[in-house]
Amino acid sequence: MDKQILKEIGLSEGEIKVYLALLKLGEAKKTELAKQAGVSSSKIYEICGRLQKKGIVGTLLKENKTCFRAMEPSRLMDFFQEKTAKLESQKKELEKAIPLLKNYSKTEENKTSLYEGLNAIKNFYRTLLEELKQEEEYYVIGVNYGDNLPGIKEFFENFHRQRAKKGIKVKMLVNNDARNTLVKTIPSKSEIRFLPQYLMSNMIILFYKDKSFIFFLAKDAIGLLIENKEITAGFKAYFDAFWKIAKR
Repeated sequence: MDKQILKEIGLSEGEIKVYLALLKLGEAKKTELAKQAGVSSSKIYEICGRLQKKGIVGTLLKENKTCFRAMEPSRLMDFFQEKTAKLESQKKELEKAIPLLKNYSKTEENKTSLYEGLNAIKNFYRTLLEELKQEEEYYVIGVNYGDNLPGIKEFFENFHRQRAKKGIKVKMLVNNDARNTLVKTIPSKSEIRFLPQYLMSNMIILFYKDKSFIFFLAKDAIGLLIENKEITAGFKAYFDAFWKIAKR
């Protein structure tokens, strides 16, 4: 079969190998599965954990050992529909935000730029490192790394390492569920507080000086950059209000 469709719906190369191996085996323990799939046995639990979250692999205990089992292939459609619904929800949030932001200021013309794709999002962060100086600060509302996007955590780990080295400060409002997923280089030169999940969304808002960047991290990432001092001031007021109720 053409494996490309499995890649396009969001499965990594390793996930595809493991899932197809489980379909052949029915169920298998770690060593047998690693051999059939052609992946390192040290990666099996990590890969199967991701496949479990996607709802297409299950586990069972046999002789006190964990076995993995592929769910019915029709569950792939369930996973795809959930992903589609999530993207549609994000699209609607962004559609609601754009006109509000465009109409926010009546006295200053807005300069807007559309960023499409993960490389474009990364380039924005590279620009931030160039524009901000030592002891200058930026603000973030919402932190996530997309849905198992390859290389994203590594990118942000390196970004925050460079940010801290340059002496750029950051204040972050993070959803409480993401507390244990933050990359290890974030804490340096930063202040972080946490909000309950119901106050957060998958949308990330980053702002500094006269720039506000609203974006979603996904395979087909999209972001909107607005250069307007009053809009940035509005986000800062919103941030400060939530900062007071957020927990350390």
